[in-house]
Amino acid sequence: MGLDRYRELRDFGETPEPKGRVSRKRGRSFVVQKHAARRLHYDFRLEMDGVLRSWAVTRGPSLDPGQRRLAVHVEDHPLDYGSFEGTIPKRAYGAGTVMLWDRGSWEPIGDAAKGYAKGHLEFLLSGEKLTGRWHLVRMQGKKGEKRENWLLIKARDEAAQDEGDILKDAPLSVESGREMAAIARGDKPDDKEDEAAGKAGQGRDDRPGLTIPKSARAESLPDFLPPMLATLSAKAPSGRDWLHEIKFDGYRLQARIGNGKAQLLTRSGQDWTDRFGPALAKALGDLPVAQAVLDGEVVVETGAGASDFSALQADLSEGRSDRFIYYAFDLLHLDGRNLRPLRLEDRKALLEPLLAEAAPNLRYSAHFDESGAMVLRHACRLSLEGVVSKKRGAPYTAKRSKSWLKSKCSARQEFVIGGYKPSSVSRGAIGSLVLGVFEGGKLRHVGRVGTGFSAAMARDLYKRLAPLERADSPFEAALNATQKRDVVFVKPDLVAEVEFRAWTGDGQLRHAAFRGLREDKPATDVVAEAAPETAPKAPSRAPMPRVRLTHPDRVYWPDAGITKEGLAEYHAQVWPRIAPFVVNRPLALLRCPTGIGGQTFFQKHPWKGMGSEIDAPTDKKDGEPAIAIGNLAGLVRLVQGAALEIHPWGASLDDWERPDMLIMDLDPGQGVDWPRIVTAARDLRERLGEAGLEAFVKTSGGKGLHVVAPLKPHATWPEVKSFTKAMAQAMASDQPGDYVATVSKAKRKGRILIDYLRNQRGATAVAAYSPRARPGAPVSTPVSWDELDEIGPALFTVETLPARLDALTQDPWEDFHAAALPLKTGKTVASAGGSRKRR
Repeated sequence: MGLDRYRELRDFGETPEPKGRVSRKRGRSFVVQKHAARRLHYDFRLEMDGVLRSWAVTRGPSLDPGQRRLAVHVEDHPLDYGSFEGTIPKRAYGAGTVMLWDRGSWEPIGDAAKGYAKGHLEFLLSGEKLTGRWHLVRMQGKKGEKRENWLLIKARDEAAQDEGDILKDAPLSVESGREMAAIARGDKPDDKEDEAAGKAGQGRDDRPGLTIPKSARAESLPDFLPPMLATLSAKAPSGRDWLHEIKFDGYRLQARIGNGKAQLLTRSGQDWTDRFGPALAKALGDLPVAQAVLDGEVVVETGAGASDFSALQADLSEGRSDRFIYYAFDLLHLDGRNLRPLRLEDRKALLEPLLAEAAPNLRYSAHFDESGAMVLRHACRLSLEGVVSKKRGAPYTAKRSKSWLKSKCSARQEFVIGGYKPSSVSRGAIGSLVLGVFEGGKLRHVGRVGTGFSAAMARDLYKRLAPLERADSPFEAALNATQKRDVVFVKPDLVAEVEFRAWTGDGQLRHAAFRGLREDKPATDVVAEAAPETAPKAPSRAPMPRVRLTHPDRVYWPDAGITKEGLAEYHAQVWPRIAPFVVNRPLALLRCPTGIGGQTFFQKHPWKGMGSEIDAPTDKKDGEPAIAIGNLAGLVRLVQGAALEIHPWGASLDDWERPDMLIMDLDPGQGVDWPRIVTAARDLRERLGEAGLEAFVKTSGGKGLHVVAPLKPHATWPEVKSFTKAMAQAMASDQPGDYVATVSKAKRKGRILIDYLRNQRGATAVAAYSPRARPGAPVSTPVSWDELDEIGPALFTVETLPARLDALTQDPWEDFHAAALPLKTGKTVASAGGSRKRR
């Protein structure tokens, strides 16, 4: 078209619009201008051939792919028009107020000139409000119709939103931050807002690294802001438009700060300030702000640094408040300014310096710019809950949005409690919960959860549920005889958060574990986040063998709430991994009949009533029967016998006298930190490599590490012990300030014991993937050498390890047995003691 028609329509002596010219330079800018002319509309403009090709979109652009918006093709505009914001005077063409509503760049998909000529432009937008893939499609004109009608359509992609209205959610100018009325009045971009902020004693921009954008509109401190919610996604998105944050395992809380005092509000607006003790509120009130609203999450972190919802629940139940940490990930209001329409990365840029010198219980939620898939994979590998991916340029909208996507390492959501089974071992406690979700106002049964309750939580749940008892079932469909056996039905008022590994084909939960009550969400809001047929399926697991568990609700780990049933399900989930290290080997067991808090004893020989699934091979050397298993049924029978730890020999039943692995246990003394243990493990790996052996590493489930080398069954027990003893003594001799080779605790303070005594006949070490009878239910976990700097000694537990295994793209011990080599006796044994003193 050129600019002839544009100039014909305007008197540039009257209108402030630019006269402009056709540019010789070629670019890909785009703008959207909100235009309150005779009729309100939005002018959508794409830079093409040195001008802005323009369409008047009568109802404005929509992020909903189902909304096709009429776009009337109008005259080309000069590129200078892309920065115009102001008022076109009366009597002039297009009289009315013009706002610069969005701007950015665009990229055609295919040939832009051909697409424009044919009447179908497909393109990508990278704007402050509009992003993703779009279409402009020319409609077939009617006879005699002068105007050229097109349709502006949002394509179905990650930027699409089926709910909400971007025009209402982000109404302000991207240039000045003004609304239409302020532009019409001729207000300067900063005068009204600064005046309002100044009257409140706010608008302080003198804080280091902090400048509030002028586009942030003035507002009084909100009482409560409904939260922006993330949409569940099976995978994390990719692309530069997204940033990624670690998903916390706690309570989502809004921190409202005014005049040095802070409130903590749940996502439904309930005031929970007192529940978290005075320290957290004081720390928030001490932030260098007059007014602020932060969005974040309160968590309790384990010793390994991961947030733990069960621990949070326990602290709340016990009235303990010294471990609460508030991670802030968004800033919605600051000193009389509304930050919600700003880009996310701009809000975070304001938030981070506010927390730079805050108390230790306040922390900034950092983000990652790497690929979403990589961040999620890394989070899952470290047994974290998942990732929340957010659009950099997205405003904060009070609704569930596809601008925020949550990707989880394991299936986890809220369920309604419709009944319970009383504990079979404790009075006044629950043994399991019967769960459901609402569908169309009706409660659908989805199964039960029988592990994950601490002893205190099991009693607390009983107290809460007993008054809700009802005679009839709250579920829409009748439960079968097995499902309703011993169940006490209750009013469906309480909400439980549950982690599970998969759905069964008939819509029931598999491998479910209780994580806590959700008192911040009403039961009527609980629906399935993903339908069973579309929910992520966990990798195939070994089917649970038909081994009867008596008292399946007996709690073995009281703090973690892991029951006998929960331990059996854990072993079923990890069976393919643990089997090579426990099958066909003499075993020693740590049995804890009443859990880790009661009497424990080591079992090396069969016992009465242990079950036919457990084998009793005879040690030909001393004629004594040993303990062994050959399949998962045998392992579950060990669980029935309260075997919490499994310690195999380093030799198989096929050759009792020649070990097929050697184990060096790095046991840190008092005052030894994790990096020193890692250094010791790598030193051992290097020494074993020099001896011609391949070394693998696993956590011990305690404070240390195990370095393990697979062997061809060639050397005898005395030869292997001699080799490992010489190596341990050499390390202690080379670095006496770091290592000792003697068991005496008096000599171990500040040093690491290189324990070689596992490598002798009859000695055992905890198996890979075996739990430990210690608080938190840690697991001795194989890891890669590269992971050692990222993990801690107790990061992996019975609760968290299955999700890690699902996320691994490669088993760190995949080549363990293939890497077996014979331990050469004689020269090799002697060389193990060679000196390598630190230079």
